[in-house]
Amino acid sequence: MTATDARARTVLAGAHVVRPGGVDEGGRVTVEGSRIATATADNRDGVAGHATEIHDLTGHWIVPGFVDIHVHGGGGASFSAGTAEEALTAIDTHRRHGTTTMLASTVTGTLDDLARQAGALSELVEQGDLAGLHFEGPFISPGRCGAHDPDLLRAPEPDAVRRLLDAARGTARMMTVAPELPGGIEAVRLLAERGAIAAIGHTDATYETTRAAIEAGARAATHLFNAMPPLGHRAPGPVAALLEDERITVELVNDGTHLHPSVLRLALRAAGPDRVAFITDAMGAAGMGDGSYPLGPLRVEVRDGVARLPDGTIAGSTLTLDHALRRAVTVDGRPVDHAVRALSTTPARLLGIADRTGSIEEGKDADLVVLDADFTVVGVMRRGEWLVKP
Repeated sequence: MTATDARARTVLAGAHVVRPGGVDEGGRVTVEGSRIATATADNRDGVAGHATEIHDLTGHWIVPGFVDIHVHGGGGASFSAGTAEEALTAIDTHRRHGTTTMLASTVTGTLDDLARQAGALSELVEQGDLAGLHFEGPFISPGRCGAHDPDLLRAPEPDAVRRLLDAARGTARMMTVAPELPGGIEAVRLLAERGAIAAIGHTDATYETTRAAIEAGARAATHLFNAMPPLGHRAPGPVAALLEDERITVELVNDGTHLHPSVLRLALRAAGPDRVAFITDAMGAAGMGDGSYPLGPLRVEVRDGVARLPDGTIAGSTLTLDHALRRAVTVDGRPVDHAVRALSTTPARLLGIADRTGSIEEGKDADLVVLDADFTVVGVMRRGEWLVKP
């Protein structure tokens, strides 16, 4: 099947199809070229068109391709290497786990190194392999730096922010900022003016400063709860401000390590699936085994699937979004359609690409994931082409 043959069709029939508004039991999705032609609850036989490929997926699930807005690498490769070879390895690893759209997240480095990485990665955005870049650091709090080199952190001076945005040539979609730093609120305004998402994270901001950043244009929270003060009953800090504001999309790492299940439930109740984006925050060990891996200029040890610095600090994750979905449904008890919104629809809307992907609707890109009854990936389609064929 090719996108140039408008009559060529692939029909996925008999599955539980997760669409906006709920689940079609025994539904049907028809793909023509790179697009979804139809998505209905009607699974009657009889398919017109040329070179039709029909898959009986009775007992399976069809969900939209996952959208990861925070991922540093995978398959032993890192976006921070700033090479097409390593970036494509990471992209391929996550695609095979169902992530058909992703941002490339960098790690704190020197401005020169980050600008070099941005220049290389922007080419992959321009050719359609990535949806954009996410600068996580260097404009973050030294007291909440996590797995970022504290010696390379700096305040978000306007010239420094502009330099990274210019190096990305219009492909920077997100930047994490600690708004309490000198120039932090001004940086948020600058990002909003330049069309990039200002995400509040790795921060020691007070509730009041966080509110000021939201009013200045911040629209996301980088891995909520992690690398920020805990929720306090007298000093609520950033968590309360981010959860209560309808303009904020909150990232959550649902791997069973970053968040206690009760905290995850709290965030989901407070924000709801339309404001929660499940992310991986994955580093190069995603899709690999235990061992030693780079994360920017630092080395990370992975044991029993958990990535940590030598001092025990959690250093990203080894998560893939199919595992986040399975955990959300089978461990956390979330409805499948709610989990799918957090994995696909909500992050796509945050990125401004919900008209093209993030849900199963006619005319959108044929970004689809097929799951078996145990929510294991058995098929991945991106823009009408099978990456993993069921």
